[in-house]
Amino acid sequence: MIRIVKLTFDPTRCAEFEALFAERQHAIRHFPGCSHLELWKDKVHLGVYFTYSIWDGPDSLNAYRHSPLFNEVWAAIKGWFTGKPEAWSLDRKA
Repeated sequence: MIRIVKLTFDPTRCAEFEALFAERQHAIRHFPGCSHLELWKDKVHLGVYFTYSIWDGPDSLNAYRHSPLFNEVWAAIKGWFTGKPEAWSLDRKA
């Protein structure tokens, strides 16, 4: 299962977000059920990022979303948003 999440931050918090992601990406990538994780930065819209991750399935993703690791990251970044996060769960079809 592919998961794409759009995150829109206050541009003054981007460096902090990138640093936090760099610190936590190894733990997220090695969370049970996660086989891939990338961070993408929009070339035009300042403060807009996307995470692209691949999970074994919904159960693995939900286990992560209810984990202390997710809660720690979310608590750190939730005050930095200027837009509501958007998420898509997708299946590869070709």
